[in-house]
Amino acid sequence: MQYLLIEYADQAGQLEPITLHYKLRDNPIVPKWIECVRQAQKQYEIDDPERFYGFGDDQTEQALIRINKCIDLINSFETIVERKVTCINDQDALNYLHNIFEKYHGLLDQQNNDFWNRAPLQVRRALADLNIAVHRCESVYRGAEPRHVVTWFGLEKNKLLDHNDYAHAIHTWESGTVFLNYVEIGKTLEDLATDNDQYIADGAFQPFRHYSADFVVRFSNRTSRQAQASHDKIYAYYQQHKDKLAPWQICYTNGQFPLADLEGDLDLDAIGNRQLVKSVQLI
Repeated sequence: MQYLLIEYADQAGQLEPITLHYKLRDNPIVPKWIECVRQAQKQYEIDDPERFYGFGDDQTEQALIRINKCIDLINSFETIVERKVTCINDQDALNYLHNIFEKYHGLLDQQNNDFWNRAPLQVRRALADLNIAVHRCESVYRGAEPRHVVTWFGLEKNKLLDHNDYAHAIHTWESGTVFLNYVEIGKTLEDLATDNDQYIADGAFQPFRHYSADFVVRFSNRTSRQAQASHDKIYAYYQQHKDKLAPWQICYTNGQFPLADLEGDLDLDAIGNRQLVKSVQLI
């Protein structure tokens, strides 16, 4: 395998699709990820091919519609959510909803609570989508940089990174880099430092340990200055809460795990007009 090919189309089907080529990196994470993608494609469709961030002018309205639609669907089965989101930057409400997701969905591969066991498939899906909707709202009001995420709903997230894999994590990158997506149920140390979450349950702090076929394509650079600023914020939070956290070396696994890099020029306008992943191929 040498390339990841992603075909982008518009929702209305009025534009000619475009295919971008991403050259796979040479690191030990890539073949393990390829195996996951192959398995995912045998069993599942991409669950949300329109999961794009940082494009368009209607993001705020769409984010609010999506998150409140999830709440309505969940409550149509049983009223467990007592708040809605009326303002995109209500971080307290978003933290509350993320806790609802953690509590009633369950942590990674721990979907065995009473609500989950009784809920029909569409409600289970709404709980999973609630998590995505929370992070979409956060991305919008914090000024999301352009990116898109590809996930397969129902895919097991039971594979663990090896200790040596962490040596391949990076903190700076160029636009058009493809990374493993964070698949844990919970929040990283970086999330905690940013969210000021008063609702998060014990056990919901989850460093980047598991991986799957899910991936994210980032269409913006990250400089060494930005990486250092993020590190400083995270470290300050850790120092304030280290009595409740694991050792720093375990907590600080917030680097990104690169898989591939875009070949050729990036036309953000072309991607912005085609916010739907039509197909994913490995060749």
